[in-house]
Amino acid sequence: MIDFFEIIRRAQSGPYYPERDFDLKVVVPKLREVVDRYGIRYDRENAIPNDNQLADDVFQAAVELCAETGVYCTDSQRVIRFTREEIVDGLRDAPLEPVFGEGADRKRMIAREPESDIPPWCFLGAGGATCSNEDVYVRLVEGYGRIPLADSITCPNLATVGGLPTRAGSPLELLGCIRAVELARIALRCAQRPGLPIMNAISTAVTDTGKIGGSEFGLRDSDCWSIGFTAEFKVSYARLNEVAYVRARGGEIQGESGPIMGGYAGGPEGVAVVNTAYHLFAILVLRASNHLSFPLHLRGWNTSQRLLWTASVTTQAINRNSHMPHLEYTYTAAGPMTRMNFQEIAAGMITAVASGGSIEFGGVGAAKNVDYLTPMQPLFASEVAHAAVGLSRVEANEMVKMLVSQYEHRLDNPPKGLSFQESYDWDSIEPKQEFIDLYGEMKEELVSLGLTFK
Repeated sequence: MIDFFEIIRRAQSGPYYPERDFDLKVVVPKLREVVDRYGIRYDRENAIPNDNQLADDVFQAAVELCAETGVYCTDSQRVIRFTREEIVDGLRDAPLEPVFGEGADRKRMIAREPESDIPPWCFLGAGGATCSNEDVYVRLVEGYGRIPLADSITCPNLATVGGLPTRAGSPLELLGCIRAVELARIALRCAQRPGLPIMNAISTAVTDTGKIGGSEFGLRDSDCWSIGFTAEFKVSYARLNEVAYVRARGGEIQGESGPIMGGYAGGPEGVAVVNTAYHLFAILVLRASNHLSFPLHLRGWNTSQRLLWTASVTTQAINRNSHMPHLEYTYTAAGPMTRMNFQEIAAGMITAVASGGSIEFGGVGAAKNVDYLTPMQPLFASEVAHAAVGLSRVEANEMVKMLVSQYEHRLDNPPKGLSFQESYDWDSIEPKQEFIDLYGEMKEELVSLGLTFK
């Protein structure tokens, strides 16, 4: 694989384009070409296709797209280009079974295949959603640490530090990042899981200064730093600074990408190819040891049948053709303590696991409302994900179609639900009885659809 210095050199000396020309004259036409060349078509009848040829065609289309477009550096206005041979070499040399965590919670992340009987990696928590203050933050993270099936934790974005907003680029952002790491370590010790890895380091950070500075106050090399692209196929010097820092300290990087349905990637077919291409760019540009993707609707959720199809095809394409672990992240439209929210979670988890992926969960209510997140949703997600292990794609598809039919008509006007403070006991960090009852009812509903909880 080409080295990181070569990535930086190409970011400074590659072909020059105004950003809009890269979008409209490079990405859009090249994407249309490969979608047409491989005959990729959205299946309106199924959320989880049982079609290996489709998955492999999407992957090959993604390889060609990567070789045609490259990644645009927004600071230099240069394109980091790759040959097909370099892309194939990157796939060959990509990390295999990265290890995260300490002590009893140290564990390998293993790539899966469609219909695999290997349990998924469960990356659980807030998904970077925002909480209002330090008291809420530490209770949420302790609650996440108590989830038995959690393999790693995603912490909230801390909105305030010392009662002041953590404004990006100010000293308050850096102070908020430092405090977020310190509180997370305290909370995980309280949960009796001090070795559990934090894999979204650091969600409070907006700038590279915040992420790098905050990392020095308690993050370990066995944690993981999430570093993402900007839609579509763009990276900044700030993100490359973060890559340089993590690599120099010997840490692990999780690549992130969230192509927008209806944006430059177009409809389901284009989003599936773009989403797959990001996995390849994560290896080459971000030097990732695993990759997280979350194709999104413009309103911030991804649980419609079109987006579940996209996630499934992407996951199948990647996991049939790459040995680097891949995770899918579900954003629900509905908020906590609602039946619709549980149905969306179940649809996302079943889709990801049956398609061969591991999972992240935490994006409740499109992660838009402050304090509208609880440990109950990631707990449910982890139980459903493990229950979905070994399902055939045909079986999973029937379950997901039934779930989607019950909530899809409400995606544009979902229930907000209740906040953490309204749905949980503050002192014990335990859900209120009404929440527990709803949780049990939703598990029974899934059992009636054919899901068997372990």
